[in-house]
Amino acid sequence: MSELASLSSGDVVEIQNLSREFGKKQALKNVTLRVPRGGVFGLIGSNGAGKTTLIKHILGSHYAQKGLVRVFGIDPVAHPVEVLGRIGYVSENRDIPDWMRVAEIMAYTQTFYPAWDSAYAEELREMFELDPNQKILTLSRGQAARVCLLLALAHRPDLLLLDEPSSGLDPVVRRDILSAIVRTIADEGRTVIFSSHLLEEVERLADRVAIIHDGEVILDDGLESLKESFHRITLRFEKPSTEAPNILGAVDQRGYGDEWTYVCRGDREQIIHAARALRAEIVQEGRLSLDEIFVSSISR
Repeated sequence: MSELASLSSGDVVEIQNLSREFGKKQALKNVTLRVPRGGVFGLIGSNGAGKTTLIKHILGSHYAQKGLVRVFGIDPVAHPVEVLGRIGYVSENRDIPDWMRVAEIMAYTQTFYPAWDSAYAEELREMFELDPNQKILTLSRGQAARVCLLLALAHRPDLLLLDEPSSGLDPVVRRDILSAIVRTIADEGRTVIFSSHLLEEVERLADRVAIIHDGEVILDDGLESLKESFHRITLRFEKPSTEAPNILGAVDQRGYGDEWTYVCRGDREQIIHAARALRAEIVQEGRLSLDEIFVSSISR
C-alpha cells in the first residue's frame, strides 16, 4: 500500500522516537505519541516544554531530525498539501494580514481550501459577532482570536490544532465559544489537539492528556484513567518523624511530625494496604485535579 493510500486509516497522528535540537538545546527527546481519531487530545506543559515544537512537526513546519512523524498516515513534510488541507490551525500568534477586512480574509483563505463551507463560515462570523467590513488592524485581541478560529473551522478540518488558543479571549468567550466548538468538532468524529497552560480548560475539554516536560512526554493516558491513578492520602503515624515514611507509589509528600500527606500513583487498594502495614491511620483521602497531577509529575 502506498503512503498516500493510507490517508484514512489508523491514528490521526503517530509520532515515534522523535528528537529535535536547536543548536545546543534539545527541544524534544525521544517523543513517542499517538493521537487516536475523534475526541480531544490535551497537550500540557510549562512554557518551553516543547509543546509548540511538537505541533510544528505535526504541521510539517519542522522535519524530524530523528524519529518519525505521520499525520493521516503520511509524512507532513513530504506531502504538505495533502496534510495541511485537512488541518485547521490556531496559535496564540494571530498571524493574519492586518490590512485586510474580515470579509476579505475569509475570501482569501477560502481559495486554499476546496472543502470551505461558506454557509458555515458565515454562521461562525455571526456567532462571533464579527463585522465583515472591519479591518483586522482595528480588531481587539479577542476579536482577532475569533477570526483565526473561524478561518480554522470553516473548511471543517479532520484535525483541529489549537496551540494556546485562549490567549486574548475573555473568560466568557473561553467558556462558551471555545468549548462549544471543540466539543462539536469531536462529536462529529473529527480530532482536536488542544495545547494550553490553562489546565482547568484542558480538564474540562479533553478526553486524553499528554504531559510534556523538558522535551519529554512523561505521562500519556485517558483523562479519567489518569485521574483515577493518582490519589492524595493523609496518614497519621504512631511516632513522629522528621522525614516522611516511605509509602508505595508516592511521588510527592508533605507534612511534619506524625502526620504526612502523600500524592501516590497506582492502585488505591495497594496504597491503602501499604499504609496499614506501617500501622498508619488514614486521616483523609481524595482525588487530584489535573493541575495537581501536573505539578506532582514535573516536580519529581
